[in-house]
Amino acid sequence: MGKKIIVAGAGHGGLTAAGLLAEKGFDVTIYERGQKGKLGYDWTDIFDPKALDLVGCPRPSEDKFEWKVDMTFWGPETDPNAKIRQRVPNDPEEMEIKMERSDIYDLLVNFAESKGAKIEYGVNVLGPIMDKDRVVGIKTDKGDILGDMVIDCCGCESPVRVNLPEYLGIQKHPRWGEKFHVYRAFYDLPVPIETVDDLYKVILFPDKESVGIAWIASEATETESHSDLLIGHMDPFTEAEALALAERYRKTEPQLGTKMTRGGYFTLIPVRQPLSIMVANGYAALGDSAFMTVPIIGSGIGNAIKNSKILAEVIAADKTETYSADVLWEYQYKYFNKMGRNIAPLALAKLVLTRVTQDELRYAIDKGLLTYREMTITANHTSIWKFLHADISLVQRGIDLAKNPGLLKKVAPVVLDIVEYYIVSFQIPKNYSLNAVKAWAKKYDHVFEKRLPKNKVAEDNARYND
Repeated sequence: MGKKIIVAGAGHGGLTAAGLLAEKGFDVTIYERGQKGKLGYDWTDIFDPKALDLVGCPRPSEDKFEWKVDMTFWGPETDPNAKIRQRVPNDPEEMEIKMERSDIYDLLVNFAESKGAKIEYGVNVLGPIMDKDRVVGIKTDKGDILGDMVIDCCGCESPVRVNLPEYLGIQKHPRWGEKFHVYRAFYDLPVPIETVDDLYKVILFPDKESVGIAWIASEATETESHSDLLIGHMDPFTEAEALALAERYRKTEPQLGTKMTRGGYFTLIPVRQPLSIMVANGYAALGDSAFMTVPIIGSGIGNAIKNSKILAEVIAADKTETYSADVLWEYQYKYFNKMGRNIAPLALAKLVLTRVTQDELRYAIDKGLLTYREMTITANHTSIWKFLHADISLVQRGIDLAKNPGLLKKVAPVVLDIVEYYIVSFQIPKNYSLNAVKAWAKKYDHVFEKRLPKNKVAEDNARYND
């Protein structure tokens, strides 16, 4: 054993994969651009705590987390009587926890280091080092670092994945409609918390400027209160534009204060189907680098941690110790069959939002075409079948949908897309060969790409070439 594993980036899944592999005797080092004790964004995040149980990481102490409250969904100018409130059962098997990002990282760093993994901070990963068709290390601002295997946890726009050779067939960038440009900031809470009806208010399509969402979450304790603002657009936007939008929201949302107390910066999150090819010789993508988020809500912490176990087990089982693509393909194949197959169609449902108008969305909410059953989706729900529901109102919803031909024309094709997707999904090669995998990936990607607006995708692609 003792083979050297490089983990590029201290992603959540990368940290647990590092711990699991170090425990098995591998020489594992994580290379992270951030500084010790300062990883992650200055905000809270939500995830499924059962992911920690799966990899053997201790759960946080009770003073480090709280249970997430239900979200309330609104459209632009939604009738208050038509708003949609989630109804997540009061069941630990369904509920998620909310933690400070810094505390999540402390928990996972301690897990990795306790198992023997090492972390090098202040190392900016620039790209892969190739030897013919094999990844043999990473380029960094501190010099080249060689290893026997690279686990890519550098995020949505990973410099490792982006700079892989074209012939490997691994998609470099998420396209327009597959990612959210997110601005998040915490403000003071200027009203008594008991006067806020919707403690976790999510507004779909709040801005005519771009397809997107906003949320305003209000919270108060004995010592602190705040309003948590998130703005997510599929088009990039500036800080000045974000602040102008916040000012506009304040006219209808009195719980959003004016004094910024935390955050105030941007990130990019994938809201799309999993990466079609996530392995190569000496390389595997994990977490956001492999687009392992729940497409509807963009949450990926739990999924990355869960799938780190699959990857670690596949690497450890490689008796040849070559970590070739044909060996690592088992990781993708197992992930896809366990989670990826049923989570990917959620991206097709999400893509409807890239086509509808504000008026059509308002109609769908006011007429009850969307119900709490569809909107009660969490980071623990990794299947389209958790999102789709039939009840006694289904016939009436169908009638109301038919009364809006424009909306019907945009929604109806999703059914055919899902059918097509499942046909393609079951054609995933069981064994790896580059040509077979690339041929399958082309069919898989096409199911989603054909629904993206070509002009928007072209504009977005042009930004990468500037």
